[in-house]
Amino acid sequence: MENAIVAENLTKYFGSTKAIDSVSFTIKKGEIVGFLGPNGAGKSTTLRILCGLLRAHSGNAYIAGTSVALSPNLTKKHIGYMPENNPLIDELRVDEYLYFRARMKMITKANRRKEVDEAMELCDLTRTAKKKIIRTLSKGYRQRVGIADCLLGKPDIIIMDEPTIGLDPHQIIAIRQLIDSLRGKMTVVLSSHILPEIEASCDRVIIINRGHIVAQGSSKELREIFATQNQFKLTLTSHPEELCAKLQELDPSIKIIDERACMEQPWSVFTIETANKALSGQHFIQLLRDPKYELKEVQALPLTLEDIFLTATKQSWRDSSF
Repeated sequence: MENAIVAENLTKYFGSTKAIDSVSFTIKKGEIVGFLGPNGAGKSTTLRILCGLLRAHSGNAYIAGTSVALSPNLTKKHIGYMPENNPLIDELRVDEYLYFRARMKMITKANRRKEVDEAMELCDLTRTAKKKIIRTLSKGYRQRVGIADCLLGKPDIIIMDEPTIGLDPHQIIAIRQLIDSLRGKMTVVLSSHILPEIEASCDRVIIINRGHIVAQGSSKELREIFATQNQFKLTLTSHPEELCAKLQELDPSIKIIDERACMEQPWSVFTIETANKALSGQHFIQLLRDPKYELKEVQALPLTLEDIFLTATKQSWRDSSF
């Protein structure tokens, strides 16, 4: 599959501070990719270099095979970019603003109205917000206007920096559905702190910390890399000490990391952790078949993207070479 974005050893300084250091990754055409990192990790700096808004001190970035440094105006035609602070003109109506932006993007007069209408329709602005003044819009609708702006000119690549920041759960779901509608039509790079949304929407994830790429891959690939421990949830009647001793008959690495009373007495819910990746729920069913345990449920707990994010960033903090 053709690469839409290639970053090769990008390095950027602000004064004496190195914001990013030898950042490299590729994003294939049509992928939806999540770009994650703590505050100050280098996410926005990297995205702005890709968009031609900042120049790297060293390294190369390519958009659709074209060098950003050598041909910034050409590469910008391939990109729709929504920055974190989504700068809109508050006193314009939605359609006026998008028409103004279409003119700035040099969309021909013959196609301008058609492109604005298509972008508003895709972002569900036509029926409810087309003639509204932007300053009267909710945060969710302001984000929709920003995404509609990105879509003008039919770019190959959409880059959005924190598009769901400050939104309520209903608005987040609506923006996720909008992003899903772009799947296969455009390449989408999505920066966000809302990790469940990234996991739900993205084909792959790139994690940056302290200016370095510390992990990248699909959720499945990252789980295989970072799942050093397996976790299970057991619902049964038992005292922690008694249960722990019994579980260690199965494997000495097992430990209880959480215990909570169940609403349905007399059961308790125990979360256990083991380094033995060969263990399955069936092993616990066999071990705890004694009626005195009254085993009610065994549930394997998959590693979440939040777990992966925390593990990858903690490892990078411990790496003294950074």
